Amino acid sequence: MDGGIVAAPPPLVSESVLGRAWVWRGGEERLGLWLAQRLDVPEIVGRILAGRGLGAEQAVHFLGPTLRALLPDPSVFADMDEAAERIAHAARSGETVGIFGDYDVDGACATALMARFLRALGCPVLTHVPDRLREGYGPNGPALDGLIARGATLIVCVDCGTAAGAVLAGCAGRADVVVLDHHKAEGGLPPVLATVNPSRPDCASGMPHLCAAALAFLSAVAVARALRRSGFFADRAEPALMDLLDLVALATICDVMPLAGLNRAFVAAGLRHIAARRRPGLAALLDVAGTKTRPSAVTCGFALGPRINAGGRISEADLGLRLLLEEDPLEARLLAERLDAANRQRQHVEAHVLAAAVEAAEAQRAAGRAVLLVSAEGWHPGVVGIVAGRLRERFNRPACVGGGAEGVVKGSGRSVPGLDLGSAVIAAREAGLLASGGGHAMAAGFAYAPEAEAAFHDFLCDRLAAANALPEVAPIAIEGTLAAPGATLAVAQQLQRLAPFGNGNEEPVLMVPSVRVARAERIGNDGLTVRAFVEGEGGGRLRCLAFRAGDTRLGATLIDRTSGRLHLAGHLRAESWNGVESVSFCVIDAATA
Repeated sequence: MDGGIVAAPPPLVSESVLGRAWVWRGGEERLGLWLAQRLDVPEIVGRILAGRGLGAEQAVHFLGPTLRALLPDPSVFADMDEAAERIAHAARSGETVGIFGDYDVDGACATALMARFLRALGCPVLTHVPDRLREGYGPNGPALDGLIARGATLIVCVDCGTAAGAVLAGCAGRADVVVLDHHKAEGGLPPVLATVNPSRPDCASGMPHLCAAALAFLSAVAVARALRRSGFFADRAEPALMDLLDLVALATICDVMPLAGLNRAFVAAGLRHIAARRRPGLAALLDVAGTKTRPSAVTCGFALGPRINAGGRISEADLGLRLLLEEDPLEARLLAERLDAANRQRQHVEAHVLAAAVEAAEAQRAAGRAVLLVSAEGWHPGVVGIVAGRLRERFNRPACVGGGAEGVVKGSGRSVPGLDLGSAVIAAREAGLLASGGGHAMAAGFAYAPEAEAAFHDFLCDRLAAANALPEVAPIAIEGTLAAPGATLAVAQQLQRLAPFGNGNEEPVLMVPSVRVARAERIGNDGLTVRAFVEGEGGGRLRCLAFRAGDTRLGATLIDRTSGRLHLAGHLRAESWNGVESVSFCVIDAATA
């Protein structure tokens, strides 16, 4: 035992009140104990580290990730040296650079990062973010022509461009093109000066899980190095590259990149910059979102990201980019309020589409379809990706959602770990089923003629047939157990050392076994949060919160005084309110003890 921590694995829960199985995700016990002693952390932290496959040296960097230890030489990326030298030449010559970005958070952050960096070097910079409805994803001829007509002699495509070879070929003889992208590079590279993409087959970096903003940052590092070697900074200050890490962190989290290795270091450093509120746009957005706690990955994923995305989804495509580039606090506040309003509109549109999509998806699951593909005329293309994510969560299956307009269905898909949706979509495009399509393992975009939908759906189900073996509801992996007396503030603070949490480094799910609910109530304006106080068999009282549970079986079970003793699954969190530190257990599921 370790301060109330139960050493034995939890009892198997085959079906919880939410219909989920609980499985034990335990590592080798001796390794967990050894790590706890070696790193001077509680036993439960050592066990979690061991369960996640970390040895002693890896665990040291995991608990204290630093760019000094983890930042690679940018030259390990294919074409990076060529790209860096061309951008450095533009800086030395004072060329006008056009930056073509994507309309999501990663695209906005990567565009803002490159724009700030190049302007700091003295380059005039033009930016373009395509309108989702009128232009679609990726570079297009009229937009590129416009950048060149306004004087751009170098065009940098960020978070797009790998699959736009035919369009980018039209720039030949008029402007050089550099692509900084991370989407799968199948079917050949574009005919441009340089394509920096860790997903291209000949890239030896071994870092396919970097987002576009991270690649933009590494490109800035390479450019600064090239300029330093040529004496460019002999009479001028170097740009403060570390001040750009807030953009990298935000993009990494919102593009759902794995929070391990270099990404973990980027996010840890970037969150500190966001907390410092040096960027007026992000500071204003934090205020508009009503965020009062220290910024975390959750803040980025659920407060900042959706609002920045809302501009590209249903409002002005470049609204998020303008916010990130804005220096005036008053103007930043106005832009933040417009994004907040757009996000509320997005939520309304999303709710309408989601209700219909769930009904259609339920029919497909009843028919045994391995992959979900639902569409309807008029569904807004700005919300189909979010709805696909909701279906993926609800049915534990790859899910694709499309909206039809003017004889074409444009859609987006989200996958589950282990099933590469991006490759499947690219293969469908190469098989002639799609007008366009691409993406990465966990997400993809596509467009097709309505009459091709059935064939496309069959293709996905055949290609991703392994989804048939998935349970209807994803199980919960329990990583440790805590008796109620052991769920202390000190333990919660030690668990916080495992943060930032997100894809590839999920917040640990712990089990508090055999507790009795002493008191429970619905709280919040909408009554959807349940607050409960539970008592363990051996004593100890613990405050619990179940968010968005007021109208679910979980909430009803916590409030029902006749439920008897329960096992609880959730997250132990240290909280600060008005300078007072406390501990809460955030319940995500419960089962009869």
